[in-house]
Amino acid sequence: MPHRWQVAPETTFSLAAIDPSSTPHSPDGKKAVTTQLRSAHAALAGYQDRLWAEARRSLLVVLQAMDTGGKDGTIKHVFRGANPQGTRVTSFKAPTPVEAAHDFLWRVHAHVPQAGEIGIFNRSHYEDVLIARVHGTVTEHDWRARYEQITNFEESLVRNGATVVKIFLHISKEEQRRRLQRRIDTPSKRWKFSQADIDERKLWDAYQIAYQDAIAATSTDHAPWHVIPADNKQYRNWAVSQILIGTLRRMDPAYPEPPEITAVTIT
Repeated sequence: MPHRWQVAPETTFSLAAIDPSSTPHSPDGKKAVTTQLRSAHAALAGYQDRLWAEARRSLLVVLQAMDTGGKDGTIKHVFRGANPQGTRVTSFKAPTPVEAAHDFLWRVHAHVPQAGEIGIFNRSHYEDVLIARVHGTVTEHDWRARYEQITNFEESLVRNGATVVKIFLHISKEEQRRRLQRRIDTPSKRWKFSQADIDERKLWDAYQIAYQDAIAATSTDHAPWHVIPADNKQYRNWAVSQILIGTLRRMDPAYPEPPEITAVTIT
């Protein structure tokens, strides 16, 4: 099932051709979606337990989206059945002075999941070919060169036992407007709102181009991109869960063989 949302490597890719409000391949009805999502929670818990016990490989989930795209909500709802002991979420903010003094991938290495873990990047190293490009903090020569650096970095992770799944939550400009307005109008959500959200919204078209180019340039066999129509939150959660369960099923982590134990009486 994950291939339904996957961007094939080295193919022409158009972000505008994907309708953010569409729900392709969705189960019939909200009840069916909810039932499958609950089943996915149980399946994720089982796979994670085996991955943690196996302690040889890891899973890195990269989440990217426009502001209000649903990264936080996806983490909250899709990973509901995950054991915190084996899950690590990293949110990448603006680089600190120390981070900015190094190459752009330097800060990412420290947050790559260790063997047995599921790591989730809420934003990621892709900010350095998105926001850096749109705001002109690096030259075109530099951000284009970073595509190759990123693919080499991700290939290195895979060679060392990680499985990398990259997901772009694709919302419409109108849906972003509604979500921003809800943040303003709802006291319990107002803390999420920032004037910077409005400033970034003015750059919508530039970000769409930057995302399209980055996805097309860095969707590879070893670390593919998946583009999820994300205006519908329930569908978004269901689709992401299907990708992750499908990935873990293919990984097929296994409990290690138990040591031989002679007859022992515990007193």
